[in-house]
Amino acid sequence: MPPNSPSPLERNLLLRSLPPVERSRLLPHAEVVTLVRGDVLFEPGDEVTAMIFPLDGTVVSLIVPLEEGRTIETATVGREGALGGVVSQGYLPAFNRAVVQMGGAAVRLDAARMQAAKRTSLPIRNALVRYADCLLAQVVQSVACNAAHPIEQRCARWVLALHDRLATDVLPVTQDMLAEMLGVRRTYLSGILNRLQAQGLIEMGRARITVRDRPALQAASCECHRRVQEHFALVLGATFTPAGTLVALDPDGAPDPLATHGAISA
Repeated sequence: MPPNSPSPLERNLLLRSLPPVERSRLLPHAEVVTLVRGDVLFEPGDEVTAMIFPLDGTVVSLIVPLEEGRTIETATVGREGALGGVVSQGYLPAFNRAVVQMGGAAVRLDAARMQAAKRTSLPIRNALVRYADCLLAQVVQSVACNAAHPIEQRCARWVLALHDRLATDVLPVTQDMLAEMLGVRRTYLSGILNRLQAQGLIEMGRARITVRDRPALQAASCECHRRVQEHFALVLGATFTPAGTLVALDPDGAPDPLATHGAISA
């Protein structure tokens, strides 16, 4: 690593939110790996042996494959989060598929070691428990969105979610990828994207979608994107730029529910 370059653990917002002493405990056990677009990190039923923390520009989707052949995305994970053993203790079978959508670097930490760290470190446990709550909120909101909202709003929501995680307006996403995430045919999706482009919200290019008017894109979306952002802010102390990019997490600075509502007596 070049002198004065940030530690890889600082390139993931969840790990960066930890106190330096806690990051230093994890650093000797962290392995930086390269994820390639299309890589499957785990399939339903696979034993989850590691936690993966995407770094800058790396994005992974949690997908539910259906017997009929379609797939539906339930959550998007970028440099704000982690995958594998986040909710469970690790070394349990995965329920869904994790597919790399935007390739790049990630930090790999052994699941058993992370569980031990959670038991002995309150800051690590607090950060991971709070993130697990936000990840679950994403999944639950996605289920509601898929059931209740038209494809046009769902499409806008997905583009916004990706825009949140990348420090650029140019999103390296193909129409085929987006159609797969939304569980629709590419030809049908093309008509929707053409309408969004005609309204000046986005611009389509070869293997990319450029966000041209984020406020208008937010207006075209349903409330689901906003509600997930608000939950990240409340539970993880998330900070967003005016352009919508998620730039920092502060789980220790987020409200303490016990302090707010009083501890539950035994």
